Amino acid sequence: MNERTERPETTTTAFTRRRVTGFAVAGAAVPLLAACGSDTASDTAGSGSSAASTPSTSASAGASTSTSGSASAAAGLTSTSDIEVGGGKIFADEEVVVTQPTAGQFKCFSAVCTHQGCIVASVEDGEIVCACHGSHFSISTGEPDSGPASAPLEEKDITVTGDQLSLA
Repeated sequence: MNERTERPETTTTAFTRRRVTGFAVAGAAVPLLAACGSDTASDTAGSGSSAASTPSTSASAGASTSTSGSASAAAGLTSTSDIEVGGGKIFADEEVVVTQPTAGQFKCFSAVCTHQGCIVASVEDGEIVCACHGSHFSISTGEPDSGPASAPLEEKDITVTGDQLSLA
């Protein structure tokens, strides 16, 4: 009779220990996995380089906009009429945002926020907005206007051919 009494206690105790150990491991793994993705993007963006991005251009006002019939221009992203003056449009698949700060001046920046690597969410009131943590960037320069981001969005080359905008 003693065996019956002891055996369920041993099984129950072992089962409880396994369950507690499983929860502890899962509880520790989730924050570690979440931290892995965001730290890498932050470190990469802060250094001004990214393994998945194209080289940046010079900071001069006309460097990101050129008008040419170059055969090297990729298929058009959009029409110039789709980008309103003082606004912009996000192209999530290409991870870029195209803006038109003033009439006829088109700019292109990485859509990857330099704070934690989120894709920016909108272009409103003359700013590129990252909804993840509230960073706002200038549509003219990509420089952060507010929020936790301290580095600018990387500027990308863009080509205007007729009424088509393309990544250079």
